[in-house]
Amino acid sequence: QVQLVESGGGLVRPGGSLRLSCTTYGVNLEYSRIGWFRQAPGKEREGVSCISSHDEEVSFYADTVKGRFFSSIDDSRKTVYLEMNNLKSEDTAIYYCAIESGFCRPIWDVEHEWTYWGRGTPVTVSS
Repeated sequence: QVQLVESGGGLVRPGGSLRLSCTTYGVNLEYSRIGWFRQAPGKEREGVSCISSHDEEVSFYADTVKGRFFSSIDDSRKTVYLEMNNLKSEDTAIYYCAIESGFCRPIWDVEHEWTYWGRGTPVTVSS
């Protein structure tokens, strides 16, 4: 049974950093793509990043987080990370990870193309 569990969310001041984790169970990370999405209060869920497990160079980031957020994979721990730096109030949201077979494509943030989702971890950026 596939299960994704996010952790690492919390309260952080503007300009601060957080690292989110997505631990996978029942998943073969080989030849998979792992996405991070977020949903801010009152807004629709949006894509944050996509990373390909077999070639981490094949990755994409939303323009709003490019240069501040970085995703990586620890195959031995079956965990995917989202390092978030220089956080802004507009980054406040519930963050979800998702996994699908294959590799990231330029249009990667179509939600119905992702099969498995975690339940999310909340991130609040506030002074």
